[in-house]
Amino acid sequence: MTRVAAVDCGTNTIRLLVADIVRDGPDGAVRLRPLHRSSSIVRLGQGVDRTGRFDAEALERTLAVVREYADTCTALQVPLDAAHARFVATSATRDAENRDEFVAGVHDALGILPEVVTGQEEARLSFAGSLLGTGGGAVAGDEDGEAAGGGALSSPRLVVDLGGGSTELVLGVAAPQSAYSMNTGSVRITERHLADGVTPAAEAAARAEVRALLDRAADAVDLGAAARLVGLAGTITTVTAHALGLESFDREAIDGAELSVERVLAACDAIVHSTAAQRESWGYLLPGRRDVIAAGALVWSEVVARVVADTTAAGHPLTMTVTSLSDILDGIAVSLAPAGDAA
Repeated sequence: MTRVAAVDCGTNTIRLLVADIVRDGPDGAVRLRPLHRSSSIVRLGQGVDRTGRFDAEALERTLAVVREYADTCTALQVPLDAAHARFVATSATRDAENRDEFVAGVHDALGILPEVVTGQEEARLSFAGSLLGTGGGAVAGDEDGEAAGGGALSSPRLVVDLGGGSTELVLGVAAPQSAYSMNTGSVRITERHLADGVTPAAEAAARAEVRALLDRAADAVDLGAAARLVGLAGTITTVTAHALGLESFDREAIDGAELSVERVLAACDAIVHSTAAQRESWGYLLPGRRDVIAAGALVWSEVVARVVADTTAAGHPLTMTVTSLSDILDGIAVSLAPAGDAA
């Protein structure tokens, strides 16, 4: 058993997972036994799309949480070294000219260097994490596409990790076969198009941008090959909570939820055109996500609609989506499995 700490630092949210990596069960698969999860909306990517730099206040907000995470890791007896802790920074950090300030601040607070990963690595980690939640609990499968944990993975799944600054699309069975990182997400679309509200013109411009990016993504990833569409991250869990009619965030109800595409698209439309008062009343929607959820739902609706169109053209129309609460954070944690354990 190895105790590890994983940090996922995105454009809007920073999260910590402390877990034990274990081998158990008759299959001997590598699994995670979570001990602690934390999540804070810090909006690290505030203004980065426009200025190309981290805002000083956003940087300090984020580093303050990193210092809290260091205390948590110490309390839970996680060695703060590269073998036991991994800090992954994604879209906003890739774009920021002054990322060195962030890297130095994280190193000072946590004792390890953050990794500014590529969109391809972000996609790979997201895919690995999704298998832990909706693929039978296994890290990877065998050559026949059967999950090591017993879940059937014989057909390609399209995993979509919709973040604040980027959206990863990954197609594969037990491992990624192709992937593409779109430079769009809830924060980026809000700042570019919806900062003053969702007007018809602003919505049309936002949708046109996302559709153009999906055209490029389709050149790299065969969206029509997807037999299953798995959605990850805060925007998609919020859409799922809305579609389910939840009063508050319910992990058991959301994780693994299967919804018809009609239900998903209806929920997205309701969120895109919601009022500030409505968003404030939704108990499953955190305050730090209220101003960007319309943009996130817009992106998710465009992804779902495009996958439905492409799978229909391929002769097997997609009718359902799946939501997974196991995502890139879990993928980061399991990547720390000792040599010989990781799949």
